Amino acid sequence: MSSRDFLHKDAETPLCEYYVAAGAICGLATNSEDVLEAARGTFEVLAAPPASPDFSIRLWIDGSDQARPSWPKPYARGLDHLVFAGFDTGSSFLADLRSRRVLGRFSAGMAADTAYWKTIIFPMLLSIVAGSVGLVELHASCVAADERGLILIGPTGSGKSTLALAFTQAGFGFLSDDRTFCSFQGKLLAWGMPRPLKLRREAACWFEELRDREPSDIQNGERVFHCFPNRRFGTEKIRACEPQVLIFLERQEKSDYRLSGISEEEARSRIELDLLPEFRDVVEEQSAVIERLTALRCLRLTYGGRPQVIVEQLVGDLLAFTTDLPARQV
Repeated sequence: MSSRDFLHKDAETPLCEYYVAAGAICGLATNSEDVLEAARGTFEVLAAPPASPDFSIRLWIDGSDQARPSWPKPYARGLDHLVFAGFDTGSSFLADLRSRRVLGRFSAGMAADTAYWKTIIFPMLLSIVAGSVGLVELHASCVAADERGLILIGPTGSGKSTLALAFTQAGFGFLSDDRTFCSFQGKLLAWGMPRPLKLRREAACWFEELRDREPSDIQNGERVFHCFPNRRFGTEKIRACEPQVLIFLERQEKSDYRLSGISEEEARSRIELDLLPEFRDVVEEQSAVIERLTALRCLRLTYGGRPQVIVEQLVGDLLAFTTDLPARQV
């Protein structure tokens, strides 16, 4: 690259691999083995190049920039079909949602932070491009039994993470916390990212192994517990599952447990409430996924109290509602 190339137009990204990212095919070109390692730990590697990827990423790593953690809080700004995401003064990417291309420049120090890519950069990137490739991102946690999934949907504070952790204590596999991606390619699938489950300080009292500990991780200025349930409880970590039931959470302060059905129309309106505006052709693709999601068993859970008790009651009731969800030891 020329010393006069201030805009890095001649930057070379000779390393290239292809991945399955939440059901979409992604091509990644870079000049960093560290970035490829992080991608391999986040997405499923494709052995052979596809005819045409759903979206492409080109990331150039500036070896002269030796910035080091801790990293500031990332941010994203959008204008029409362009979205800019910044991570520090020398690390950012620009996503063109029309052409489905992502271009970025990162410091060598950030490139080497594999955990940061897996838990922050790649999940943020996928959230930005998801709609443009027809994926539906749910504000939801997901657990599964024998690759058949249970999706817990609700706003912040509704207890998605707490119930997901209680489900893994009961033997369910952990797929995702807070954000779940759904796609339809012959069959409906839910996908997760390799992010830890986040538990707030007040929720720790329900779990004996966390009860007397202080949270040591910081997320968005708040001290939280981060844990990987499959490591803690020896349950399976899964990349994808076939959803069987959608449960919309309504948490109460008092002890409570009420499970009831909701209509497809209400389920659709709740899902669409969290979706970002997209182009007309993309909306049609997403609608096909949402239609299949709302055709599943959709339930409303109004609850409060000990999550392990709620999960025990819920598993029993779900077995009565549907035979597709296998029993688990609770």
